[in-house]
Amino acid sequence: HHLHRHTFTKQLLKMTFVKVTKSKAYYKRYQVKFRRRREGRTDYRQRKRLCCQAKNKYQSPKYRFVVRFSNKQVICQIAYTLIDGDRILTSASSNELPRYGLKVGLKNYAASYCTGLLCARRLLQKVGLDDVYEGNDEIDGNVVKTQVGKSTYYVDEVDEDKRPFRALLDVGCKTTTTGCRIFGALKGAADGGLDIPHSEKRFPGYDRDSKEYDADMHRERIFGGHVGEYMEYLEEEDNTKYQAQFAGYLENEVEADGLEELYESVHEKIREDPSPSEKKAFSPDKSFKRKAKLTLEERKAAVQSKKDTKNAELEAEDED
Repeated sequence: HHLHRHTFTKQLLKMTFVKVTKSKAYYKRYQVKFRRRREGRTDYRQRKRLCCQAKNKYQSPKYRFVVRFSNKQVICQIAYTLIDGDRILTSASSNELPRYGLKVGLKNYAASYCTGLLCARRLLQKVGLDDVYEGNDEIDGNVVKTQVGKSTYYVDEVDEDKRPFRALLDVGCKTTTTGCRIFGALKGAADGGLDIPHSEKRFPGYDRDSKEYDADMHRERIFGGHVGEYMEYLEEEDNTKYQAQFAGYLENEVEADGLEELYESVHEKIREDPSPSEKKAFSPDKSFKRKAKLTLEERKAAVQSKKDTKNAELEAEDED
C-alpha cells in the first residue's frame, strides 16, 4: 500500500509539468476575431448598438459623434455607416485651434470643448442648419433639453420645420469616468447646436454619492480654470518646474488669469467662421537624400573587414 502511494505521488509530480498542447482539431475549428477586435481598437458590441438602424427607417443612417484623443490632439468627427465602411461627414481637430487663437494646451478639457463646438458648427453650416440652431452662447454647464410630444431633444428650442441634427456619442475603448475629457467635447457639440442625448452624470461637478451636480465647477473647467489654478500653484511652489511645465504657455504669453477671456474669444471666433481652412498642397522636402544601398560585394567586404579585425584582436590576445 505504501509502495503504491509512492508511485502515485511520483506520477503526480510528473503530471504537473505536462504541457497542454492544443490538438489539430482545435486549430481546425479556430476562428479568428475581426481585425479591429484583434488590435483592440473596436468594441463591436458597442458599435452594433450605435450603428444598427430599425428596418422600417430604410436607408436613414444613424450618425455618430466620434471623439478620439491622440498623443497631441483631440479629434471629433461625425460619421455614419455604410455596408463597405464608414463615411465621415465632418471632422475637426484641435490642431486647427491655433487658427482661432488657441496655441497651447490642445488636449485639455477646455480644448476638447472647443473642438466639439467647432465640429458641431462646421456640420450645421454644411447641412444648412447653422442659422436655425445657434446652440447655447451662455455657457453655464447645465444640460439643455426640450420635450416635444414624446420625444426629448437636447437643444434649447426645436424649429417647427427642421428638427435638430441628432448624433450619438461614440467613445471608443475609453473608460467613461466622471469628468472625462470626452464629455468636454460632447458638451461643446451640444452647445454648438447638435442634438446629442446625454445627462449630467458624467460631467465634472457631478457627485455620485450625493447625486448632486455642480454646474459652476463644470463651467470653470470649460474655461480652463483647473489649468489656471495649477499654474498659479506651481508658480508659487516650484518656479523651476513651472518654467518647464508651462514653457509653451510662457512663450505664447498666456497668463493664468487671462485663460477665461482667451477661451471666450476662441468660442466667438469659431462661431464666426467654422469652415475648414484651405488645403495646402503637400510638397516633399527635396533636400533630403537617401543613402544608396550597398551592393552585395560591398556588404561582404564590410563583413570580411570586421572578421579580420576581430581575428587580429584575438591573435594579439593569444600572444599576450
